[in-house]
Amino acid sequence: MWRDVVFWACAVLAVGAAVAVFRVDSMARATFALLASFIATAVTVLLLDLAYLGVLVVLMMVMEMVVMAVFMVMYMMNPAGLMPMTMVHNQRGALAIATGVFLLLATGVLVTPWPESAAPRPADPARQLGEALMGDRMPTMIVLGLALFATMVSTVVLATDRGRYDRFGDRLDRDHPHDPTSGGLGR
Repeated sequence: MWRDVVFWACAVLAVGAAVAVFRVDSMARATFALLASFIATAVTVLLLDLAYLGVLVVLMMVMEMVVMAVFMVMYMMNPAGLMPMTMVHNQRGALAIATGVFLLLATGVLVTPWPESAAPRPADPARQLGEALMGDRMPTMIVLGLALFATMVSTVVLATDRGRYDRFGDRLDRDHPHDPTSGGLGR
């Protein structure tokens, strides 16, 4: 019973967050909405007792979204992608293409004669897939992933030499920011 409740909650969250990706007005919000959608999808994969694939989806999507956020902080003209912008371009064309591709793929699924295998199914196909892909190197990849994540976070922290507490004081009580150079956002 609890699996059904968690599944439907994650399904609604995944679809709602995926819709939010195209409804929010900034790249940063779209990034975190996409991350929420992928995490909810990973939980549904975990509910299917596919632990390897579920954890892999979580690790990959968190790292991907962190990389995207780091590049937004570094390279976007607006502050970290938080300025309003439209996230959908050519709505009619995109809808027509998406509908056409969906109908083509759905037709292919329905009319394809799928082969039947006489071989018995393995007891745990996700584990077999994980061992075939990674072998005994999985713990190494997990440690490397955590090291990469720590490196990206520390790079962003070290790249910003000052923050709002430097500009507005420890209690954020200054009326105007104390900027070392004039002409910026703080005047």
